[in-house]
Amino acid sequence: MNAVLLAVLVMLILSLLRVNVVLSLIIGALVGGLTGGLGITNTIEVFTNGLGGSAEVALSYALLGGFAIAISRTGLPNLLVDKIIQKVGKEGETRKKGLSKTLVILSLLIMACFSQNLIPIHIAFIPILVPPLLKVMNELKIDRRLIASVLTFGLVTPYMLIPAGFGQIFHQILADNMTSSGLNVDMQQIPLAMLLPALGMVVGLIIAVFISYRKPRDYQSSEIIETETVSYSMRGVLFAVLSIIIALVVQIQLDSMIMGAVAGIITVYLSGTIKGAEADSLLTDGMKMMAFIGFVMLAAFGFGDVLKETGDVEVLVSNVAEMIGNNQAFGALLMLLVGLLVTIGVGSSFSTIPIITTIFVPLCMELGFSPMATIALIGASAALGDAGSPASDSTLGPTSGLNVDGNHNHIWDTCVPTFIHYNIPVIIFGWIAAMVL
Repeated sequence: MNAVLLAVLVMLILSLLRVNVVLSLIIGALVGGLTGGLGITNTIEVFTNGLGGSAEVALSYALLGGFAIAISRTGLPNLLVDKIIQKVGKEGETRKKGLSKTLVILSLLIMACFSQNLIPIHIAFIPILVPPLLKVMNELKIDRRLIASVLTFGLVTPYMLIPAGFGQIFHQILADNMTSSGLNVDMQQIPLAMLLPALGMVVGLIIAVFISYRKPRDYQSSEIIETETVSYSMRGVLFAVLSIIIALVVQIQLDSMIMGAVAGIITVYLSGTIKGAEADSLLTDGMKMMAFIGFVMLAAFGFGDVLKETGDVEVLVSNVAEMIGNNQAFGALLMLLVGLLVTIGVGSSFSTIPIITTIFVPLCMELGFSPMATIALIGASAALGDAGSPASDSTLGPTSGLNVDGNHNHIWDTCVPTFIHYNIPVIIFGWIAAMVL
């Protein structure tokens, strides 16, 4: 069996059986390496070397966790929560509760969308904004699977469609790799070609909001949410806002989440909101909060490197090309499914594009797909799997905010809901795009 296929299946099955995601990735990498003929020693060496590629990402997330805790001590999140609680109204006021639920969902949706394009901070806002809102969500009985779906939608759809921020990077990688593979692509064509696949994401969001997770859901109260109350002052709030702005500016100017987080932390410390004696413990607590993401990203990079080293990624793509023959409809479906598999295995839609483009572009040209249809197929194939992958930051980010009290499972409450609601409609709408463009 193809090493990539077997490794991804082992990793997913173990994750669904509630085996720790890091352990699932390590076991999957070992299975993939041995199946791909690397041998146990070489597999371990490639996996270990791959860990270094994510060191910057892991440190970035750890510092962002520290920044989140520092922001929480200024009282800014508590101020936001108090304002939302005022909207909730008294017990039994159904209309006010309904409006408040809508306010929470829309606020998180807008922030998630802005984090990809307008204010490119990616998942950095989640550990700052989501944990303080859990008390409100519990009172409103909001299903956290709905919030996970909303956040993942905002982390994925904008870069698929909008050529700004992370979207600019995604579109540039797509255009460059397609051009180098023999099909000249104008950047202006990509948003129009990706419109239908992005519409699939919208359909999935609508189903999640109005059908799947519409009913109230009760969560067990937690001391993490209930006991700690942070007073806030105008000075603290102003410095919190200033620290966020400074962190954003530094991150964009230096292209470094690490430096942005450090600048934000220093700004909060200089405000005097955090006393020197508690500064170290608070930063450590924040790092612990985001440590899970860091370890998963470390293991995911090693897992991805092992799959690439086997050479079976290219073999898988080539074998699918041979199976297609001259059948356009069948070919489009298989290419989308391969993209889904590769992205889940590699862990990044951005990294999937170079892997699949070299085979998919000539294949699409041979099958008679138009340039627009080819863009839609490759773009959708790359984006597939970002939602639903246990190792994607588009799922790890929402879990980091929603599970601070231990009431939200990464696999069953984030990965499975987002996989079902987004990958299935994107396959359908991506296939339609390939047929009609």
